[in-house]
Amino acid sequence: MKKVLGVSIASLVILGLTLLSFAQQGWDPETIRKCAEWKEMAAAKKEMPAQLPGVKIITTAELKRWMDHGKKFILLDNRIKEQYDAERIKGAKWLLADHLLADPSLLNQFKKDDVIVNYCNGVLCWRSPAVAEMMVKAGFKNVYWYREGLPDWKKMKYPTE
Repeated sequence: MKKVLGVSIASLVILGLTLLSFAQQGWDPETIRKCAEWKEMAAAKKEMPAQLPGVKIITTAELKRWMDHGKKFILLDNRIKEQYDAERIKGAKWLLADHLLADPSLLNQFKKDDVIVNYCNGVLCWRSPAVAEMMVKAGFKNVYWYREGLPDWKKMKYPTE
């Protein structure tokens, strides 16, 4: 009886540690809820929030100035792959919000103190605010959101590739 009880307790402890480990690797429920809410807003063609806690907003003019002056930062295009492949802001790397929601380890390619600018298809797009939110939750310190995104960049006739 004691042996069975001991094995049962050990099994429960192992299961609990496994579930805890899994929970720590994923996103907290609040982050998932916010991302889902923004996705619904985008489907309803509603603008994303003007501000996000812990995220700095960067304007088109500021981003262009950073590029012109050679400021060191990482520019992430958070749109779907077909859109990224068709046209993107010059020098942008690709990180899809949907993939990051499923696999937080994708952030391991960056350092927590990197300056990172996220963008997508403008104020009606949910993906860049979602990535910015997830980065802040993961402990990144220098997260920027280019809220106006590619549409405004193109309107100004700035370089794309």
